[in-house]
Amino acid sequence: MSAAPTVSVIMATYNGAALLPETLASLQAQTFADWELVAVDDGSRDETVAVLRGVGDPRVRVVESAVNGGPVVARNRAFAAARGRYVAGLDQDDLCLPDRFARQVAWLDAHPETVLVSTATDCLLDGRVVPGQWPRPLSPGLIDWLMLVQNPLVWSSVLFRAEAARQLDPFERPECRYVEDFDLYHRLRAFGRIDQIDTVLTRYRQHAGGASQVFNGTMKAHAEALLRARHRALLGEQAPDIAGLLVRYVMGRAPIGDRALLRRLFEGIAVLRANFGESQRDAEALAAVDRAISRLWWRLCRAGVRSGRLKLRHAVAARPAAAALGDARPADLLASGMIGAVRALRR
Repeated sequence: MSAAPTVSVIMATYNGAALLPETLASLQAQTFADWELVAVDDGSRDETVAVLRGVGDPRVRVVESAVNGGPVVARNRAFAAARGRYVAGLDQDDLCLPDRFARQVAWLDAHPETVLVSTATDCLLDGRVVPGQWPRPLSPGLIDWLMLVQNPLVWSSVLFRAEAARQLDPFERPECRYVEDFDLYHRLRAFGRIDQIDTVLTRYRQHAGGASQVFNGTMKAHAEALLRARHRALLGEQAPDIAGLLVRYVMGRAPIGDRALLRRLFEGIAVLRANFGESQRDAEALAAVDRAISRLWWRLCRAGVRSGRLKLRHAVAARPAAAALGDARPADLLASGMIGAVRALRR
């Protein structure tokens, strides 16, 4: 067997023959060539395995599963077979830009206190590149805050230290299916800082068949359980019971139409923010957190008001102390109020 590579890319594949060639081509175009791909096929019924084996690249290793066990089981098998000192996440339909590995390897080499580094990500929608909807730029402090209220990182953009991940048992937890990556980030955080390179180095493909586009009951339940456990780990019985609201309105982006729920959500966020401020002494990081809270309030209010379910005056009345009214772009909020009033009349 050849010497261990620097980077092991782990991938679960299933019926991905149509999109997989473009993903593989993006790997082969990397300016940093010392990588291997460990692809575990989860019982595909199409030509996925033939595509993987036909690429003709000795860096591509294929493991075939006799039965379909789901992506968590497949990624756990891939991680167990990975030989690199760094591990990269990549789904079968996402793309790496050429400098991704070079930039991330250099970052982890230069920052021994960092356990995981992600990159900014754009979306690929019907062949068009559109800006990603994830927050950016992300400092380590802001990442720590956002992980209390949502998942700020894209799996296909992360590179992390294998030695840290090998201390986890299991690598990904099957009971966290659909949010297994989010759970993994929380568990890896115990071994070091999480950073992000604020350069778009990955492209996330959005399509109807993608798991993240199917925000189903299992995903919601597991995300809620994960956030609730995290909040209780920090605050015990004093933790605000807002995990369900965060999943529905922040992660799921449903329009909020009840001012009492809006107030409850941001009162809970204020409790988390107060606790966060006790452990985070960096004034610049705390200012970034407050800006994020302000933008979140604006986004939720705008969606609720435009839906016709939330009155403009109720949205403004529920504004938390951390939210600057200027972030709401008053003219847009007024326009949203008029749109919402028309929609309310039509219902």
